[in-house]
Amino acid sequence: MKKELGISILLLALCVVTAILNPKFISPVNLTNMANVVGLFGIFSLGLGLVIITGGIDLSVGSMFALSGVLLAMALKEWNWVWPIAALAAIAIPMVLGWGHGWLITRMRIQPFIITLCGLLLYRGLARFVAGDNTKGFGNAEGFESLRFLAAGRLFRTLDAAGNTRFEGIPMPFVILVVVSVVMWFVLHRSVYGRYLLAVGRNEEAARFSGINTRRVIASSYVIAGLLTGIAGVLFAFYTNSISPSNHGNFFELYGIAAAVLGGCSLRGGEGSVIGILIGTALLQVLQNLVNLLGIPSSLNFAVMGAVVLMGVLADQLLQKRGTAK
Repeated sequence: MKKELGISILLLALCVVTAILNPKFISPVNLTNMANVVGLFGIFSLGLGLVIITGGIDLSVGSMFALSGVLLAMALKEWNWVWPIAALAAIAIPMVLGWGHGWLITRMRIQPFIITLCGLLLYRGLARFVAGDNTKGFGNAEGFESLRFLAAGRLFRTLDAAGNTRFEGIPMPFVILVVVSVVMWFVLHRSVYGRYLLAVGRNEEAARFSGINTRRVIASSYVIAGLLTGIAGVLFAFYTNSISPSNHGNFFELYGIAAAVLGGCSLRGGEGSVIGILIGTALLQVLQNLVNLLGIPSSLNFAVMGAVVLMGVLADQLLQKRGTAK
């Protein structure tokens, strides 16, 4: 709880400073756009958080975005699949890949870093091969407007008598994030399965001796992460409206890992919360927004993110040492 409180104060302070430096930060358009991006990144960051809680890691998320996005675009525009089946397939693919990661990690005892690093390279290569290294898109989304609304629509958007926008509306990705977060909160904090996840992350051997099927728990965390990656992948594909297999989703896994670490998920495993991951995601996006609003070169985006992750890891290390000293 202390970690969540600390990062909440940091987020609030950063928002106040940004608003003072540039009042456009609190404009309805900017807040709506930021909520949209937080929704998109927050969904798969929750999945990565679960994996990190078990003491694992997943570096293949960005490549999964590229592979599932390319296949979704081809299924809708070239193979003429109906959109519900195409969307379900695009969500199922990362789930199956996540199951494969979990199986190799738990059965073959290969390090998660190695498995998912191989996945990062393999899935990106497959995406480029399947697409012929060409950009795939959705055009005007004719025939699957409902799917586009879920990715780029606004809930409760209102207009005045002159046809001008009175209220920008709530971005649908943010609405979906809220629903997913409520479900994941119950899963992690109010279920036996959630206690198993935390126990496995703290001490896998002790958890196994306690009667917990640690292999199943760890493997299932990668499947759930794949599910959330698939959902976010569909939304991102329509948000960008085009998928370049060579760079779509590049470094997204780092955003997710950074959000989880900032939110209190220890890279050692056994610690983390849904609220913390959400706050970490929002903090990262406020930082990105700050860079844009202050006219700082966009090339420094990754430098800012790297510095923030480093500070988060150092803080976790210092807190761990203080806890051990006591």
